[in-house]
Amino acid sequence: MSIELAQLRKQLRKQRRQVSVYQQQQSEQQILQRLRSVPKFKQAKHVGIYLHAFGEIQTHKIIEYCFHQKKSVYLPMICNMNQRLVWVKISRNQFQNKRFSHHPFGMQEPMATRGQHVSHLDLLLMPLLACDLYGTRIGMGGGFYDKTLASTPYHRPFRLGLAHHFQLVPQRLIREKWDQPLDGLLTPQQHLRFKR
Repeated sequence: MSIELAQLRKQLRKQRRQVSVYQQQQSEQQILQRLRSVPKFKQAKHVGIYLHAFGEIQTHKIIEYCFHQKKSVYLPMICNMNQRLVWVKISRNQFQNKRFSHHPFGMQEPMATRGQHVSHLDLLLMPLLACDLYGTRIGMGGGFYDKTLASTPYHRPFRLGLAHHFQLVPQRLIREKWDQPLDGLLTPQQHLRFKR
């Protein structure tokens, strides 16, 4: 990893941690408003999403809205054998009662023994640290999303990043051969589409 990338990661992690509770709630509400009019979201029956844990865009209202719209909701679970993500369908009851296990990395995971391959999803709402104007995404550094998406058919699922406005960076990020680009990005201020 280059010094510039390491610095960018450090700076954005810090910025993300400093977002106030009020601002987090505002950002989630604004993103949900935008998401409701995204055609790929309206059409999606199977939606993969994350449980926020590190200052990412919060997802509780988005998950509740998915249930309200009768969409199937899936959360990621790390498969220890190959360090890829599998997607576990959760119920509204399970979500509201917070029936999750705590992963050593600090996030919550659904309690399950098996999950679906990512290609089962119609839409994947993804967390990120940074994204540029070409859809290049920088995650937390574990490579879980990149490894998982490398094994999917080209156009499935539709990959939509969720980000605070400061996570959309003006400089072009270096895209390594294993990096999996986004199809779109939602921030509280805008909706961007990318050519993959």
